[in-house]
Amino acid sequence: MTVHNDALRDRACLIVHGPDHPGIVAAVSALVSRQKGNIVALDQYSDDADGGAFFQRVVFHRPGLAAAMPEIKADLAETVGGLGLEWALSDQSVPKRMAILASTSDHCVLELLWRHRRGELNVSIPMVISNHTKIAEDVRSFGIPFFHVPSQGPDKSEAEARIIELLAGNVDVVVLARYMQILSEDFLDRVAVPVINIHHSFLPAFIGAAPYRKAHERGVKMIGATSHYVTKDLDEGPIIEQDIARVDHSMSAADLQVRGAYVERAVLSRAVQWHTEDRVIRHGNHTIVFA
Repeated sequence: MTVHNDALRDRACLIVHGPDHPGIVAAVSALVSRQKGNIVALDQYSDDADGGAFFQRVVFHRPGLAAAMPEIKADLAETVGGLGLEWALSDQSVPKRMAILASTSDHCVLELLWRHRRGELNVSIPMVISNHTKIAEDVRSFGIPFFHVPSQGPDKSEAEARIIELLAGNVDVVVLARYMQILSEDFLDRVAVPVINIHHSFLPAFIGAAPYRKAHERGVKMIGATSHYVTKDLDEGPIIEQDIARVDHSMSAADLQVRGAYVERAVLSRAVQWHTEDRVIRHGNHTIVFA
């Protein structure tokens, strides 16, 4: 199933970032006007007006956008590239292809599939891959292909090779919806698209197994979730979104897990939506999020 939204027809999203200096906004605006576009949304941020870094997201409408894209990109390369800035241009009417990796927990993957079916996520989902079969029927009930790729023991190379075979050329982003396997640096290099993860706490608190039991033993007063990009450094990639839920002494570890699952679903869904709408700019180990 592919979400189609007529409101996005002939709309482009331009991301610009690089060293800040006078004239960037004027140059970008003039380019859009020169290319017969009309700006409908504009967000920008500079971390230091005197020699800092500049970030901008521009959404503009341009009739006949698809045919005009080569000319617009050539103009961007000359004008924006000539200012020493990096840029990326996307057609918002073209959904990003999003694969999901999951294990036995179903709350995050089903939340994404449900939001996709409702048209809240402008993505296509070519596949869900899991190292277990527990969620297979639930996934298939949404009309999404399900692939079982077992991953056991310390050597994950065979499983990773099979996953890469499935993903190759078919996806623009991979989402780990509580996929309880550590991905190797080689896998990340070979998959060559952004990978988004959901973590069960404010990193790095309560890492490892049984996080809600550990939180309960510590008598925490809030629990949270963190969604971030995956890098070779475990759970240390750029953070996209975080949120919390208040808890108290009367709640059991099971209660915390239920409430935590709710936060995880919401945080991951927002992170995925913002990424697929080109609202997130990575800057070192940080992100600029125009939510």
